[in-house]
Amino acid sequence: MKFLNKIIFFFYREYKLNLSGVQDILTNIIFFFVSIFIFIFSIGPDTDTISLIGVGILWTLLLLSSTLSLRKFYQEDFENGNLLIMHLNGFSYGLIAILKTISHFIFVQIPFLITIPIASILLNITNDKAFYLFASFSIGSLILSCLGSISSSMNLMNQRNFLLGSVIVMIFSVPVVIFSVGLINLEEDFNSLINILFGILLIIFVINPWASGFCLKLSLENN
Repeated sequence: MKFLNKIIFFFYREYKLNLSGVQDILTNIIFFFVSIFIFIFSIGPDTDTISLIGVGILWTLLLLSSTLSLRKFYQEDFENGNLLIMHLNGFSYGLIAILKTISHFIFVQIPFLITIPIASILLNITNDKAFYLFASFSIGSLILSCLGSISSSMNLMNQRNFLLGSVIVMIFSVPVVIFSVGLINLEEDFNSLINILFGILLIIFVINPWASGFCLKLSLENN
């Protein structure tokens, strides 16, 4: 029960931190919508073309927007010593990675999920495709959070180049984007493609605490 209270306090702390830094979340969402308008203006008034490539545009922008928050995934807690305090309080490095990943999904990815219906209207995406987009990003966003955890923990050992983590996320996100866009455009293969996404999620979710935890341990020991 005491350990459960620690986990509850962890998420309460994450809630307070994200509430105080709500301007960062709003900046990500503003970047997302500004990018949509740039695409719309660059393509022109052809609504058929916008509708045809709208899903690909949204997934690309969702990927780029989510990488903007990777710098704060572990960096601030690493610099102020909170990661070490969490470990001394009984949290293993792997558990810290899992909890931080869930926190990133709740406070960073879910706001993007909420904006998908509005973005779909702007890009003239039909309701059925918007539903598939919502379903694919619900799974894909958690995969992106897991990849973000791994790359951000690696960044702690490479303080000179923070862009490396974003590059890693984008490279390993390519299969997720391919299957997610395919799920929307090939509706008859919905079950098979959604199962593939679930499979990728399970693999990454299992790898994440091991890989991120190992990087966190090395970073704290070498700090």
